[in-house]
Amino acid sequence: MKVFVAGGSGVLGRWLVPQLASRGHEVTATTTDPGKLAVLRQLGATGVVMDGLDAASVGEAVAHARPDVIVHQMTGISLTHAGKPDFKHFDRWAVPTIRLRTEGTDHLLAAAEATGVPHFVAQGYANWNGQRSGGWVKTEEDPLDLEEGTAAHTSMLALKHVEDVVLAAGGAVMRYGGLYGPGAIDDQVELIRMRQFPLVGRGTGYASWIHLEDAATATVLAVEQKARGVFNIVDDEPAPAREWLPYLAECAGAKKPYRVPKWVARMMAGQVAVVMMTEARGFSNAKAKRELGWELKYPSWRQGFAEELA
Repeated sequence: MKVFVAGGSGVLGRWLVPQLASRGHEVTATTTDPGKLAVLRQLGATGVVMDGLDAASVGEAVAHARPDVIVHQMTGISLTHAGKPDFKHFDRWAVPTIRLRTEGTDHLLAAAEATGVPHFVAQGYANWNGQRSGGWVKTEEDPLDLEEGTAAHTSMLALKHVEDVVLAAGGAVMRYGGLYGPGAIDDQVELIRMRQFPLVGRGTGYASWIHLEDAATATVLAVEQKARGVFNIVDDEPAPAREWLPYLAECAGAKKPYRVPKWVARMMAGQVAVVMMTEARGFSNAKAKRELGWELKYPSWRQGFAEELA
């Protein structure tokens, strides 16, 4: 197929593009940086400079490529676009990604309609944002938590927008867990080594993780099978912070994280950090395995963290 990967030079795109190319697909991948066109060629794609927030730029790129499927991987969470992660001011830090998940998604869908692209796959999110009631592990049937009353609310509304409009267009949304792998969590590991990433309260909040390679593999399957609907793309072991954070510190050769009470964390890092560490819900991958035939190379973050930081 002819596959158009918007955001192909990003941390996940750099795994997705070569997987698609190796399976015989003709890949057009976009970047906002002309300096990354050579990288995209090396990965096996035709590189295109595109501004995902400019409807004309998006329309022109899609019309020229005339793809069979568009894969939306555009985010703005890199240091270049958003700066260092800021959970206390999550709403301000996440603005580039919020815009790409609202305006950018709308521009891509409009271009798909104008060019007659029959299938659309978009990036979603399923790390710590399951609804904060009931069980600790959520399926696709459970709603995402909109994090009302926290600085993450606008980001969660943007994720809801992606799901609403992509599903209405008959596409698929890949709810990726916390992505890790080369270059994906360097900032977190640095904070852990400096003992600036503490456990909060009893560390009961769950998270779901996924290695970049496994996330790319699931996305290729969704492309090839013309999948529709929402899929949680996470590993087999959702886990509370009190388990994964000390283990990540151990793999990084760092001392055990400090433990701080919730009120201190709320004052220093904001309510979003407290929710993540104490109330968050993880996710089940059963649907993606069952419907896509997806098999994981890294079924647990335990294996993946150890290999990455060896």
